[in-house]
Amino acid sequence: MRIKVSSSILSADFGRLNEEIATVEKYSDYIHVDVMDGHFVPNITIGACVVWGIKTRLPLDVHLMIDNPEKYLEEFKEAGAKILTVHFEACKNLKEVLKRIKELGMKAGVSIKPKTNVEVLKPILPYADWVLVMSVEPGFGGQQFMESSLEKIKWLRKNAPKLDIAVDGGINEKTAKLCAKAGANVLVAGSYIFKSQNRKKTIESLR
Repeated sequence: MRIKVSSSILSADFGRLNEEIATVEKYSDYIHVDVMDGHFVPNITIGACVVWGIKTRLPLDVHLMIDNPEKYLEEFKEAGAKILTVHFEACKNLKEVLKRIKELGMKAGVSIKPKTNVEVLKPILPYADWVLVMSVEPGFGGQQFMESSLEKIKWLRKNAPKLDIAVDGGINEKTAKLCAKAGANVLVAGSYIFKSQNRKKTIESLR
């Protein structure tokens, strides 16, 4: 299975966001956008109004780390999201949220925090196109990779062989290999890419 890279703008210079995206666009498969509300996670980033302003030919992979995500699905669709990921922990009726995301014409993703047992996702796997395994506590970039995420990836690949399995947090050349071996096919990386002096070479090292 081909490894795809989603470059996370959380570690980019927000004052020159589209310039930063342009430096990785040729070498990435997706642009990953973290939306945080200061409630579901202890940090605030951007909303749909900023997503509207992102200029890229790549699909926007938007990760909603927010409470009540079902209220904002249409807004992020209009802003340009192609993949929309919500959290298991934030949804009262996850199945219906995923179905609605698909109805809106986006790929439906679900994410789980590091302390959440991956097996809670078993009933909804048929409704998801994409599962995002958090390998750090969500909210801030630059954290250390949690190896416990590897067992979650293995379980997902066993139970959903054709699913896109993404992993986010502490991804670098070393941890990318571990994740790919476990069964992940999408690697989300932020600080490793945007703090690099040679972003092309850095992205290539993840594949």
